[in-house]
Amino acid sequence: MERACALRRQDQTRATYARRQLRSCYSSPVLTVDFEREEDGRWIAEVLEVPGVLAYGATREEALLSVQVLALRVIADRLEHGESVPRAVETTFLVASDRSYAV
Repeated sequence: MERACALRRQDQTRATYARRQLRSCYSSPVLTVDFEREEDGRWIAEVLEVPGVLAYGATREEALLSVQVLALRVIADRLEHGESVPRAVETTFLVASDRSYAV
């Protein structure tokens, strides 16, 4: 059990490093999806930056699609209700100033 926990910590450290590298290469937000396979064969996908966002799928691809949709819905809901969003998806909106032009 201790070895499994140590291996998981190593994987998380590698994933954290990989996320940082990706963020430096892309201008769009990067969210990390972690996968596990259940004993019954189903896949579970979890978005690490958005607590509580996880979804099952019969295949890895199905789980990925479901968790992507859920993450976007959760983030949109949080924005709509003025709640905080994960730092990875913070966006700044600049409002163009009103300009009056003489005709």
